[in-house]
Order: sequence, then structure tokens, then C-alpha cells
Amino acid sequence: MFGGSAHPALAAEICAHLGEPLRPVRLRRFANDCLEVQLQDNCRERDVFIIQPLGPPVQENLVELLLMLDAARGASAARVTAVIPHYAYARSDKKDMPRVSIGARLVADLLVTAGVSRVLTMTLHSPQVHGFFSVPVDHLHALRELARHFAGLDLSNAVVVSPDLGNAKQAAALARMLGLPVAAGAKERHSDRHVTISSIIGEVTGRDVIVLDDEIARGTTILELLGALGGRGVRSVRIACTHGWASYCSRPSRSRRFG
Repeated sequence: MFGGSAHPALAAEICAHLGEPLRPVRLRRFANDCLEVQLQDNCRERDVFIIQPLGPPVQENLVELLLMLDAARGASAARVTAVIPHYAYARSDKKDMPRVSIGARLVADLLVTAGVSRVLTMTLHSPQVHGFFSVPVDHLHALRELARHFAGLDLSNAVVVSPDLGNAKQAAALARMLGLPVAAGAKERHSDRHVTISSIIGEVTGRDVIVLDDEIARGTTILELLGALGGRGVRSVRIACTHGWASYCSRPSRSRRFG
């Protein structure tokens, strides 16, 4: 098991949980800004796992992952599994404008070309990205962990809310686990920085709201949703997401009380 520089603490925690040593990796940057990666343990005919989420800086971490995969393949590894908890390009899943790249498919092709045998990832923003890979993909989710967290709270007057209709299926799955109703926001995205939520579909007035989202990058959707919920007279709001990059979402759940 090897870990890249994207999240050393995560790699160490995974290895500690499994009781497996985390093998050393040497990363060197040349004067021309190129990277060199060396896996500093024997990989021949081994089952190699490389842990590297594609968080910021995404491009640096992606190139490092590609180099690590190529190094493992060149060292005659029997199988190479890339553990990518956050697959950054999953939002780029279709050509929504002329002359744009479908980044999620391109990155999948790069990973396969570099030598990955299997990919393990969590909560892809677009489920169809799973089909962009020509190797097996283990697409995991965090709903059971989130449900376990919220099950310890008073949910007698709670409702699960999705920020938009695209994530409503996951919100409905969490609601079923908790035995709760579900609602969703009617969202329109105007740009990367500007979204509007015109209405809330479902009953939320006077309720304790659990907002479920897959990724919070800038927080614009969540802030817009909080404004819409406040206007509907909700009692409290808790936010849960799998990939939270905004500063106020650095923990699995935060609570905001209204009134």
C-alpha cells in the first residue's frame, strides 16, 4: 500500500485500520517543474493499492497519481488499485457546450493508460462516470455512515432535503434509512458562482431539516438553499455531505438553528 501526497493522514489511517504497513514513496520535483515518483518497496507480482484523492491542487495530485500507477505497472505489479475517495472531474460528464472536453472520461482513460487495474471511489457527482472506465470500479457511498450519525438524534419532526432534483435519489435513500420524508430544491445554475433555488418541493415548514449533498465546492448552492429554507419557517438545518471543500463544511455535519 502506497499513499500519495494529497492526503497522507488518510493513507496512514487506512493502513492502521487494516494493520498493513504504508510503504514509502519518494517524490522529487526537478528544476523544470517536472515530477518524479519512486515507489520504495518491491511491487513484483504484488497486489498494489495507491491511495490518492483528487483534491486541490487537483492537477498536481492527478499527475502524481498517474506517475505512481505507471511506476507500479513498470515494477511488474500483479494488480494496481487506485483508491480515489474524491474523483474531481466527475462533474465534467457531458458536452453541455460546443467544443468542450468531457473531462471525467478523459481522466478515466488516462488512469487506465497509466496502468490502473481497478478503481475504488466514493459518491461520484454523476453516476454515469462509472461507465467511462474500461476497468472495474467500486463505487461506494457514505449513506450508511451518515444515517448512523443522524440516527442518534431526535428525528421525530425531521425531513431530508436535497439541494436539487439531481441528488434527490440519494436523499430519498437516506430518508428511507432514517424513516423520514424527503423534499428537494428546484435549483437553476447560472454559472459556477451563481445559482438560484426558486422553490422547495415538499413540506419543510416547522421541521428539522437534514440537507444531503454529494459535494460542496464553493458553498453557493448551500447558502442559497439555507435562504430558501429560512423563508419557509424551518426549525433547524443540519448539513451532511461526502466531499466538503468549503471551510464551514470541514466536518460531516453542522447545525444551523432558525428563529
